[in-house]
Amino acid sequence: MTTQSSRRYCRKTKHMALKTPLKLGTRGSPLARIQTDMVNARLMDVFEELRAPGMIEVVVISTTGDQIADRPLADIGGKGLFCKEIETALFDGRIDAGVHSMKDMPTWLPDGLTIACMLERADPRDALISRKADSIKTLPEGAVVGTASLRRQAQILAKRPDLKVVNFRGSVGTRLTKLDAGEVDATLLARAGLDRLALPDVPQSVLSPEEMLPAVGQGVIGIECREQDEKLIALFGKIGHEPSSLEVTAERAMLDVLDGSCHTPIGAFATIGDGRLHLRGLVARADGSECFETERFGEPADAVSLGRDAGQELRDRGGADLFA
Repeated sequence: MTTQSSRRYCRKTKHMALKTPLKLGTRGSPLARIQTDMVNARLMDVFEELRAPGMIEVVVISTTGDQIADRPLADIGGKGLFCKEIETALFDGRIDAGVHSMKDMPTWLPDGLTIACMLERADPRDALISRKADSIKTLPEGAVVGTASLRRQAQILAKRPDLKVVNFRGSVGTRLTKLDAGEVDATLLARAGLDRLALPDVPQSVLSPEEMLPAVGQGVIGIECREQDEKLIALFGKIGHEPSSLEVTAERAMLDVLDGSCHTPIGAFATIGDGRLHLRGLVARADGSECFETERFGEPADAVSLGRDAGQELRDRGGADLFA
């Protein structure tokens, strides 16, 4: 998404002119359903017409990423598997929009689809979940850490090469159950998801971006539409949060240059403050033996060029074999 298209999403319309109920597609996990409820609430706050019963319909779609939970995502096609079936439903006309966690979105969208808007970013940080330690530093020697994220794996092993990292997938509830059963000594989850699920009793230690650089788009809910549905794009633009959109635009522009796949550990985090955009980026080897970091400062309107420039630097420094 470019800054030009971001501005386009914020065009105002006088009337919605919806002839049928608005159908929102979502994964069926508890977190995905909560995030879709958040979108519904924002829509009803802004559009009185959508408060009537039946005007918003939630369509639950089972994705390949949810169906196959016993193998690393990299082995079955990447994180885009959390989006593919929802995007198919968009093309088929079964839904009008798809609700996604932006960190689950692949680097490139299919032709004909676009991100109509993004909601305001929640806490973007990762949290260490463990009953044996309150930080990565204090984990017992040789402790087993469960994660399906190569980004998290690389950054953990860069700090603690003595730890053992194992593939660990499933919903938040499933992973917490496995943790309590002793399958691993610790795991990591996005703080935004924990907050949205209202899990205050989970033993968590929040990691700063300096300790663990987040995933691209972490903490942001995005709404995907067909490019031809200009009225819907304008409608969703009314509930979007422009600063969050620009932050993720910078992060995804960096990802685009890196040709990021699920085989390459990549982290990025952009913030806007005092009218300036600050972007930090990282690429690494999965074993944590090498990590390359960079940062950029600039105008929010230059989000794409800042992201692409950071991505090119990291690509040059990492070398071709890092992205093979």
